[in-house]
Amino acid sequence: MFRAELDAIDMRILKELQADGRMTNVELAARAGISAPPCLRRVRKLEEAGIIEGYTALLNAPSLGYDLVAFCMVGLKHQSEANLKAFAAATGEWSMVRQAWMVSGDSDFLLHCVAENLTRFQDFVIEVLTANAQVDTVRTMLTIRQVKKVGLVEL
Repeated sequence: MFRAELDAIDMRILKELQADGRMTNVELAARAGISAPPCLRRVRKLEEAGIIEGYTALLNAPSLGYDLVAFCMVGLKHQSEANLKAFAAATGEWSMVRQAWMVSGDSDFLLHCVAENLTRFQDFVIEVLTANAQVDTVRTMLTIRQVKKVGLVEL
């Protein structure tokens, strides 16, 4: 993996898009201090390079009936490459798991889960996570409230 060589304008474009990915190219160009055609070329170049991975809408989970956010720290029985890959692949099948990281330390994976309620989350932990052949330990952390929400990269 390489670190992209980006100039100040590219960084402004990324910062603005991370804050609001729905703005028009004209508005983005104005915020970046350039005209629209070169702005669009730069955005396309950033997309083609994989620096901009995609665009998405941020949803208000509680308004859709998803009231519980939790994190699961999962330890595997064996940390062989095959087991790590198998568990990582399994996380892709679990809709309740919204993000997953392979981590170092006391656990092997950190899962960010969003569920309708505590019962659904408990069912997932008992019937899916602990039932997985690779899993040795599961530690859960229920959230109280989110206190910070910003873009994933500091620019």
